[in-house]
Amino acid sequence: MKLVNVTNSHSRLVKQQLESTDAEMVKVYTAGSISVVYTEAPNHNELLLVNNKRAIRTSEVNEIKNRFLKKLSPDSYNKEDITEIENDGIVEISIPKLIEKTQ
Repeated sequence: MKLVNVTNSHSRLVKQQLESTDAEMVKVYTAGSISVVYTEAPNHNELLLVNNKRAIRTSEVNEIKNRFLKKLSPDSYNKEDITEIENDGIVEISIPKLIEKTQ
């Protein structure tokens, strides 16, 4: 599966996300008929997968999630804390960041 960065084509979405959420960075990708919105915020990273034509397969979710997890430092998150919410062609994956404790 090939992910294509189409962030420049979605400037309104990116601007809205940056203005109305705690997001520090928003990127938009497409993988065929699946749109992927990747958001980085101070305490978490989010992946939103949307397909308006059909349900998103588990294999597609896993492939996209694993591709983004490879870009993150393994010690920046705990795999057990990752949550997924699925609903009619939409999958939201939340990746909480590990917060360093200061003494």
